[in-house]
Amino acid sequence: GCVVELGFLFCREWIAAALPCKMVVYNFKKITVVPSSKDLVDIVLSRTQRQTPTVVHKSYPITRLRQFYMRKVKFTQQTFYDKLSAIIDEFPRLDDVHPFYGDLLNVLYDKDHYKLALGQINTARNLIGRIAKDYVRLLKYGDSLYRCKQLKRAALGRMCTLLKRIGSSLAYLEQVRQHMARLPSIDPNTRTLLICGYPNVGKSSFINKITRADVDVQPYAFTTKSLFVGHTDYKYLRWQVIDTPGILDHPLEDRNTIEMLSITALAHLKAAVLFFVDVSGSCGYGIAQQAALFHSINALFANKPLLIVCNKIDLQPLETLSAEDQRILTGMKEEAAKATTAMMSSGSIEDNTCLVSMSTLTEEGVIVVKNAACEKLLKQRVVMKMKSKKIGDCLNRFHVAMPQPRDTKERPPFIPLAVIQARASKIVSEPKKLEKDMENENGGAGVYSANLHKHYILANEEWKNDTIPEIMDGHNIADFVDPDILHRLEELEQEEIVVQAAEEADGTAMSEEELTPEEQQALLEIRKKKKQLLAEHRSKKKTAASKPVVPRNIDKDRVFNTTRMQRHLASLGLDPTAALGRARSRSVSRRGRKRERSSAMEIDGDGDAMDVDRPKKRLRAHSRGAIEAFPGDGFKDLAQKVKAVKLGKKVVKKRNKDARRGEADRVFYNLKPKHLFSGKRSIGKTDRR
Repeated sequence: GCVVELGFLFCREWIAAALPCKMVVYNFKKITVVPSSKDLVDIVLSRTQRQTPTVVHKSYPITRLRQFYMRKVKFTQQTFYDKLSAIIDEFPRLDDVHPFYGDLLNVLYDKDHYKLALGQINTARNLIGRIAKDYVRLLKYGDSLYRCKQLKRAALGRMCTLLKRIGSSLAYLEQVRQHMARLPSIDPNTRTLLICGYPNVGKSSFINKITRADVDVQPYAFTTKSLFVGHTDYKYLRWQVIDTPGILDHPLEDRNTIEMLSITALAHLKAAVLFFVDVSGSCGYGIAQQAALFHSINALFANKPLLIVCNKIDLQPLETLSAEDQRILTGMKEEAAKATTAMMSSGSIEDNTCLVSMSTLTEEGVIVVKNAACEKLLKQRVVMKMKSKKIGDCLNRFHVAMPQPRDTKERPPFIPLAVIQARASKIVSEPKKLEKDMENENGGAGVYSANLHKHYILANEEWKNDTIPEIMDGHNIADFVDPDILHRLEELEQEEIVVQAAEEADGTAMSEEELTPEEQQALLEIRKKKKQLLAEHRSKKKTAASKPVVPRNIDKDRVFNTTRMQRHLASLGLDPTAALGRARSRSVSRRGRKRERSSAMEIDGDGDAMDVDRPKKRLRAHSRGAIEAFPGDGFKDLAQKVKAVKLGKKVVKKRNKDARRGEADRVFYNLKPKHLFSGKRSIGKTDRR
């Protein structure tokens, strides 16, 4: 068997050299780390800042300004596309990987959730590309530095907002990546020994004996909670040994994630199955229960070499078992022999090779079990290769069979009569008028302009050719479109009708017929004044951007003098005399006034004494101290209060220097990286400015 296996190995290598074939290698440890949405935004924006120009002036030509900001938007979009594409491409696609890994990922991470997360990443990648395309189209029509900058900010902001929305998917994929990196590297196509059975029957102890694996062994059930892989050698060939978690005998839908790992391995791996049976019953389950599990999962053993291993014979030898237990073991052995005979198609096989006994504690029969399982798998692989077409390819024997006519009778294809009639009665419809035909009819390329609005789906067909501004007053129209505007307008109209009806019912509304002629005249004046103010406001608002600022002393419309005030007060029916007197008295310059004599300094009222001017402003000697200690302030004297004020100023000095808002302002702002904000180094300079 070994010689034949080695011969087939040589043939397989020869075929691989002659015909290039691609083998899938599953190495989930090479998947790069999935950053969070915030980290991804920081990475992309920092890279955009570093690898695109940063200096722009408003004096540049408008084409250069547009190109400057278009480059930033395109670079950001491409960076986002590369990062998200790397995430999508590195994660395995469940439809492309081996069915074993497909079901394993479904059991561990839920296939629907996994596909949904990758789908959201793909959708975000496409939406970012669409956003960049739209804003690059808008930037082509930017008419100023400010307009182009705002469009660039809007584009980058929408991309970052989109990334924040898929933050949960990125976090989920990072958890999946961390778990997948801890999965064992299992090759589904190599020679494999698969160990299964009830919990605590000695599976992990067996793999520790025949391989270098170090699986935890404890005297309780479900110590092994995942798949463990070890490697051993037999007849100069490398073998893969897989330890699976324990399986309980209950329906498939009731099994948990740990048990489904074993079921997945049994269903998809082409391996020799070693079903362990604890004959001593120390695992907590009798031989009858273990046999029931064997029969319930018997369908998973199809087309696989099967070996029943009776473990722990040091505690309970097979000869000391009861007649009922021996009968159960014999039935299991016969069923395994039937399955193996049907698979090998050789007519007969020794029954003693389907059931072996051993003890992992004393290592009695461990090597025998290993050799028996390897021999079974070798024989099965040889039989399968003999049945395959590879043997013919290796021997380079090709035979092309050409069919020969058996007679001269003509056998035309049969077409039903209904099909022939349908073809005959088929009316040739007019060919659809294409846009290219319309272009040729209307002057050809460069003259004809296609109407892109004619396929719009709108409530009213007349709206298709309406001009839709994209940018108005520096804002994007699409950001302010309310899809429910008509519904809300209808609600407001209904509410206004209800309020009007309520006012009419209460009688609070006053009609113009009830007003006196004087009140009607005043109402007309008010309405006229209101219209005038609205017109002035609209004209100022419309021309504010291009209208120069006129100084107040030249702008006659803004001059407020006594003549205008007198005319305005007179129009209101008020007497302007007192107001004009006050205004004129205050308008006289106080510097030009003559100083008044102090009556308090005159002696005997004869006016011969020298006049002394006492200024209104207090001198420094007569002024009160800026700091005084009042009772109730908590200071014993003025010196203590002065000292406290000095200490208080000293405390707030550092806070004011750091531009803190108050004592509670403890915000730590992001430190800007120096390489982004330091100046360029000139020739011969190595220090950063």
